[in-house]
Amino acid sequence: MIQHVLAHRYELLEHVGGGGMADVYRANDKLLNRYVAIKILHAQFSNDAEFIEKFHREAQGAARLSHPNIVNIYDVGEEGDQHYIVMEYVAGNTLKSRIQEQGHLSVEESLHIAKEIASALEHAHCNNLVHCDIKPHNILMMPDGRIKVADFGIARAVTASTMTYSGNVVGSVHYFSPEQAKGGAITPKSDIYSLGVVLYEMLTGELPFTGETTISIALKHLQEEPRTVRQINPEIPTVVESIVSKAMSKDPSERPDSTELIYDIQQAENRIYQNSAQVADPFATQILPRVGHIPSQNSSYYPDKEMGDEEEKKSVFKSKKFIFGLITILVLGFFAGAFLSYGKFWSTAEIAVPDVVGKQMNLAKQMLEDKKLRVNVAETYDANVPAGQVVSQYPEAGAKVKEQRQVTIYVSKGGEEIEMPDLKGMTRANAEDKLRKLGLKPGSIYEKYSSEEAGTVISQDPRAGTKINKGQAVDIVISKGEKTKQVSLPDYSGGTLDAARANLSSLNLRVGNVTKQDSKQAEGTVISQSPSPGSQVNEGGSVDLVIAAPGKNTGKNSTKPTDTDNNKGPSKKNETGKTEK
Repeated sequence: MIQHVLAHRYELLEHVGGGGMADVYRANDKLLNRYVAIKILHAQFSNDAEFIEKFHREAQGAARLSHPNIVNIYDVGEEGDQHYIVMEYVAGNTLKSRIQEQGHLSVEESLHIAKEIASALEHAHCNNLVHCDIKPHNILMMPDGRIKVADFGIARAVTASTMTYSGNVVGSVHYFSPEQAKGGAITPKSDIYSLGVVLYEMLTGELPFTGETTISIALKHLQEEPRTVRQINPEIPTVVESIVSKAMSKDPSERPDSTELIYDIQQAENRIYQNSAQVADPFATQILPRVGHIPSQNSSYYPDKEMGDEEEKKSVFKSKKFIFGLITILVLGFFAGAFLSYGKFWSTAEIAVPDVVGKQMNLAKQMLEDKKLRVNVAETYDANVPAGQVVSQYPEAGAKVKEQRQVTIYVSKGGEEIEMPDLKGMTRANAEDKLRKLGLKPGSIYEKYSSEEAGTVISQDPRAGTKINKGQAVDIVISKGEKTKQVSLPDYSGGTLDAARANLSSLNLRVGNVTKQDSKQAEGTVISQSPSPGSQVNEGGSVDLVIAAPGKNTGKNSTKPTDTDNNKGPSKKNETGKTEK
């Protein structure tokens, strides 16, 4: 496969990995001159039409995702029996490699990575896409510390299809949810369970469930509770242990969704940070002068003077009473802040999220806050929604959530204006690809006869150079090539070959295949033709003719009678069809 070029564009450079469903190659995109990763499905799946359909549908859905923590999907295609996905190439190790190298990760790093994974899942879940295969092997570690979640789009298609091949669930048994283990319905909460297992492994360096067979491990997901992370490492904070336990609940309804999980992690990070700051202030190692010590006149470290009234006042701030009072105030402030920040953390009160889509931002915020919900405002470009109105919300209207749950509303900024590119001369595929990369939508496609090369763009609406909004549809007209004039074909039967040839030439047609057939007609007479008389033929086309050859009993040397005339001489048909002897 190395050096092979897919779709006349992607040159495969090296094999970088693979699994039970596909192989991954680093490739060079010759059109855009950049490195990409190409995942090519194994050949055994190429004959399963249902699998291929699901694969393309899910991969195309994943291509709509655009998030800093998700590996971008650029293209989906096929060549022969090879089906492939073109993805962003990420140079870096997997989270699995990091855990294996370090044994386990710190609490702070584990929470940071889990929060970025949850952020990627939140974006996917908002777009009705479930990953279904969250595991450290699919988490890529960037050199700058960021993470990228890979394998969006293929996981759901693979899971749904492979469950029908052998009757067994095929997947990452150490990480999948109880509902996946028993072949039940898969929801976004399934991804949360898998993320809980990943966080468990990051904190402890161990998997929650192990066994000799995949069946035994799957049964443990269904029936057993793992050791808590604090049983393995007592230094892990209780609030972090609670996050892991909630995410790994057997019942999906008891797990947080991705947005709630992000909020819980943020609160845990804040509490850990505040606790560490409290501990650091009073007990940090400090170098202080001895109380009452007056440096000597010969000291090279202090000026030659005695402590004055001002220095005596400064020493008050270093007294034990002052330090004790300061610590007391800070502790009281910490508990007050914790009460205000976490008072609703374990609240069980549930409310229905109101529908604010289409509302003005201020009104939407007020409606949500009246329901004791927190509001996060995110702006987005949308040419179809007036600026200032809510385009979408998450969680959706009607969802049951706890008090103080954060609801994200996406507020329209209107259409982002860009300059319309010139698509003339491009192929249809290249034109549509360029529109998508600019945030535009391919609109209606028309075809028209033209002197331009067939399959290329000859016009567009809006025209090149005009200012248009992102998300706007662009109509394009594709050339069908030059229109060929058609000719009605005459009847050449009974005429000579030369006459037919001359007439065809005058009609800008030509004689095709000429075959001979025994006939009573004069040699060279046209017996039949293809296409038949009256047919419409494109100019420049050809017409096949069948002409008469000398009969077996005609000509100067044809004296032998036929077997059917009883030696009474040959019989023949006259022009009226009657037989003569």
